[in-house]
Amino acid sequence: MECDEKLVRFRQAHLNPFNKQLGQGQHDQEAGDDLSCRDSLLGLSHGDPGFQCSERVMDLGLAEDHFSRPVGLFLASDIQQLRQAIEECKQVILELPEHSERQKDAVVRLIHLRLKLQELKDPSEDEPNIRVLLEHRFYKEKSKSVKQTCDKCNAIIWGLIQTWYTCTGCYYRCHSKCLNLITKPCVRSKVSHQAEYELSICPETGLDSQDYRCAECRAPISLRGVPSEARQCDYTGLYYCGNCHWNDLAIIPARVIHNWDFEPRKVSRCSMRYLALMVSRPVLKLREINPLLFNYVEELVEIRKLRQDILLMKPYFITCKEAMEARLLLQLQDRQHFVENDEMYSLQDLVDIQAGRLSCSLTEIHTLFAKHIKLDCERCQAKGFVCELCKEGDVLFPFDSHTSVCTDCSAVFHRDCYYDNSTTCPRCARLSLRKQSLFRGPSAEEQA
Repeated sequence: MECDEKLVRFRQAHLNPFNKQLGQGQHDQEAGDDLSCRDSLLGLSHGDPGFQCSERVMDLGLAEDHFSRPVGLFLASDIQQLRQAIEECKQVILELPEHSERQKDAVVRLIHLRLKLQELKDPSEDEPNIRVLLEHRFYKEKSKSVKQTCDKCNAIIWGLIQTWYTCTGCYYRCHSKCLNLITKPCVRSKVSHQAEYELSICPETGLDSQDYRCAECRAPISLRGVPSEARQCDYTGLYYCGNCHWNDLAIIPARVIHNWDFEPRKVSRCSMRYLALMVSRPVLKLREINPLLFNYVEELVEIRKLRQDILLMKPYFITCKEAMEARLLLQLQDRQHFVENDEMYSLQDLVDIQAGRLSCSLTEIHTLFAKHIKLDCERCQAKGFVCELCKEGDVLFPFDSHTSVCTDCSAVFHRDCYYDNSTTCPRCARLSLRKQSLFRGPSAEEQA
């Protein structure tokens, strides 16, 4: 009999959780916690007008409208009610025991409330797949990830219920509703037309030169944080507001070139995207910008020697059928400038040199190239040189460490033989005599 009474009280409490006519006895003690938690999550209190129901409806147990709403949803329908329900749900989560089932259910309901609020703010619409604005080329994203942040409004992009776009050039992300508010052109266009770095370290000019406004969106800023905090970009030296400067960290090219300093510094969003697009572009001519750097960084000298050797190996590969079929030069396809010159560097090259990665990988490629020329390929071996000064030793190649190359005729000699011999290069002398005989030949025939 006692079990039947408990079952009846349990059914009454769950079929009609909003019934205010229940007694204040044992029944209230058992169902009170469930009532208060559910009322808070739904954003309704016992004194709200929306809480009052007719006696007939309450008797039927239809206060929660179980037949029209799935379990776990909410009654709030406008933005104000949803905000109030979210705040009350947060308070309930803090009051409930940690890691309890009731707290987990409350967190799930809080997520539903926030999704509903975002849906009301940004209703789903049919949007075009491609949008072109200020040289940005935006593509509609199909990913449902919720970890993205809008670069314009600095709010979370809820991929489940919101439409959002990504620029294929600079990877600028924003809501569809923020597209028409964008004022900054695509950084990719600047990289294409003017691919160069700011080589002065944090060239600050002061807030007064910016009229105390953000350098990008022109919002009022100040160092005191009123009306908005001024944040300096270490790359440009300019000041930005919190919406345009998220305290992102990036390596500053000027600090690397002048100080060999690779510590990341705070930069604006625009500078971060520009540096990300420029990081692999070979635009730094170190021997002109800071030639003394090679005296203090030994790794740079080693890399320069490897690059010079690879340039000397290149003529062998482009005239060798086996090397072309094996596509040996594609070993450097990620650093194409290494087979074009030995002067230009990208910021990524310098980062890899400092970390020790580039020296290891380039040494392996150098060894592979030298093995093909000196051991594997007979055609390349036949293009070697014999020292004409001592006429002894093995076949020499211009990239060997113990050789020297004539700057005029590119003949290869032993280094000791070349510097010990004070006479002219034998090959240069031979070529000079041949040219003289060619010029003398026609003149002798004319006299005859």
